[in-house]
Amino acid sequence: MKMKKEGKNEKLLIDLCECYISLSNDFSSECLSICVPCLLKVASNKERHEDIQEELEMALLALSNVRCCVVEQELYLGAIKEIIQYHQEHHNLTRLAYQSAWQFLINRLFKDKRLEDMIMNELHFGREASGELEELSKCVDWKREKAEEEEERGKERREELVIWRWLDAMYYFLYSCRLWNEELAGVIGSVVSVFQASRDNRKRISNQCIYLFKRAAENVIMKIDVLLNEGVVDLISEEMKQPSLKDGIMFESLQFLKNISRKLKEKEVDKPEEEKRKAIKRKIFEKMEEEGYEDCIESIRKIFDFLKEQFCDGLSLNIFDYFVNV
Repeated sequence: MKMKKEGKNEKLLIDLCECYISLSNDFSSECLSICVPCLLKVASNKERHEDIQEELEMALLALSNVRCCVVEQELYLGAIKEIIQYHQEHHNLTRLAYQSAWQFLINRLFKDKRLEDMIMNELHFGREASGELEELSKCVDWKREKAEEEEERGKERREELVIWRWLDAMYYFLYSCRLWNEELAGVIGSVVSVFQASRDNRKRISNQCIYLFKRAAENVIMKIDVLLNEGVVDLISEEMKQPSLKDGIMFESLQFLKNISRKLKEKEVDKPEEEKRKAIKRKIFEKMEEEGYEDCIESIRKIFDFLKEQFCDGLSLNIFDYFVNV
């Protein structure tokens, strides 16, 4: 009886922790000090029973909701690292659970830059994220416009959700990371593939790819060669020609080109690299001039400079009202 009571109490605590994290927007350090270790203990279970899999997924999904707040490393680091590494070797988690484990860890990076080296070079975030995107993409019929039957689309929608979550994690990672790793080139390549597959029938996903491209171009450590070699500049310029493109996506695309322009104007200390940069610069500026986007970028600069100097209540909320070159 005592064991049953203890089991029920433990299950109740787990349920309460999941509910608190899933429903709360304001996490207290006291509650997190209880909830995080409790749910990580559940997620550390290495059994492969179906019920256990559901418990792991729910625990990690709840943890992935712990966004921009400080969680002390001693509460989570050893456990989450072991969970990720064990899955990499034994593949014991569902795709959603594995993504959620990474999401929880990436969410900590913004407040704790000490995690960068471990995330990139020990746990290989770039390799894992790009590999997961490639595998998930194979499970989606990208050409399908509408579901014939809801049941047929159920599993596929789940895969699409996990793809979107990986893109979100990559976006957040590029926002916080300041350490270069060659595996990041694979991340950009995998996102390009998802964008090309989703641009016709999955706008929510393809739009998220554009947000991520813009974020990559903003990141000081992202090498411009990667964005060029993976064809991102060409994809963005092609997308901007679409007549149905929404203003928000046009804005993100122009911001991407603006940051590419900025990166091309940076100086390289190494002479061979500088010569290589000059050749790339000529190629890209010729393309931008041919497409007419240099004028658009200049318009953006002037508008942003104006808005930095003064705020005017009479300005339209739609910034594109001020473009004369679009």
